[in-house]
Amino acid sequence: MRAVIQRVSRARVTVEGDTTGAIEHGLLLYLGVASGDGPAEVEWLVRKVAELRIFGDAEGRIDRSVEEAGGSVLVVPQFTLYADTRKGRRPSFFDAAPPDVAEQLVERVIAELRDRGVPVEAGRFGAHMLVESENDGPVTILLDSIDIERPRRG
Repeated sequence: MRAVIQRVSRARVTVEGDTTGAIEHGLLLYLGVASGDGPAEVEWLVRKVAELRIFGDAEGRIDRSVEEAGGSVLVVPQFTLYADTRKGRRPSFFDAAPPDVAEQLVERVIAELRDRGVPVEAGRFGAHMLVESENDGPVTILLDSIDIERPRRG
C-alpha cells in the first residue's frame, strides 16, 4: 500500500456534484493498493495513519496523533500512486491491484480506522472525484508498505 497523507484544516471530496466525504481538522489520505497487498499491509497502514505524531500539542510541539488530536480522516482511493513512469510518456499502472481487490482493501482500511475510534469519511472508489483541501503546515507525508519491517530469511 502506498499513501500520501496531508494534515488538513479541512478537506472535501465530491462526485458528480455530491459531497461523498468532508472533514475539518484531520488527515487527507490518498490511498493506493498494490498487487499482492493484503491484511499485513492494511494493519501496518492503519497503525501508521492512526498513530503518526504530526499534530501539535499544548506547547506547539508536533507530538500528537490524529487519534490524540481528535481529528478525522478523509480517504481518497487513488490507484495512480502506483504509476510507473520510467519508460515513455504514458504511465503504466501494472503494479496497482485489480479494482475488485483494491476496493476491498480500501474498505478494510476505512473499517479498521473506524474500529480504532477515528472518524472516517471517504471518496467513491472508481469514480471521478474532485478533492478540495486546505493543507495545514503544510505537512505532507509519504508512506509505503514496502517499508514494513519483515523477518529476515536465512
